[in-house]
Amino acid sequence: MSHDSWTSDIFENLFRSRPDPWALADSPYERDKLAHLLRNLPERPVRLALELGCAIGVTTRNLASRCDRVVAVDAAQSALAAARQRCAGLENIVFREAFLPGGFPVRDAEGCDLIVVSEILYFLSEADVAELASRVMASAAQDAVILLVNWTGETDTPCTGDQAATTFVTACRAHGWRRDRAERRASYRLDRLVRPRT
Repeated sequence: MSHDSWTSDIFENLFRSRPDPWALADSPYERDKLAHLLRNLPERPVRLALELGCAIGVTTRNLASRCDRVVAVDAAQSALAAARQRCAGLENIVFREAFLPGGFPVRDAEGCDLIVVSEILYFLSEADVAELASRVMASAAQDAVILLVNWTGETDTPCTGDQAATTFVTACRAHGWRRDRAERRASYRLDRLVRPRT
């Protein structure tokens, strides 16, 4: 197992060979996980949501019905093409092609009050996970909520889901964020981070 972050061409090849490589659109696991994630959205209105790793747009479409504006990011052109098709007609979504953390869309993300990072962190090295956390925090509004979802089963990725989540959470805690929810299911974990009110 390499500890280097996966490259964008790996994801592009995955989506070219199989339009939905993780069965995001129709597997019971993905459906239940999405429902769990949506239950943990902020109760207040969300002005700007940032979704990192939008893949084919299943979560994106759901976020768009709950948020004023969504910026959806992915590294794979093929995935973004499918996401645009799935979300056709929804004018409150902006799609951006970017490889994270280096391509983090600083301008689009500025002032975001919800950041969703679902099932992508373990594809990054621990150093890149920490760098992504730094970029997310720099763009987040004071009252922002960060939602992390990570697979906790066996993997051949640079990090395990637990390692990736712990690295991200630790980086945020060092800057005053706190985890207000930590929930585990059979094969994934959900972590929610907020900043204490001043």
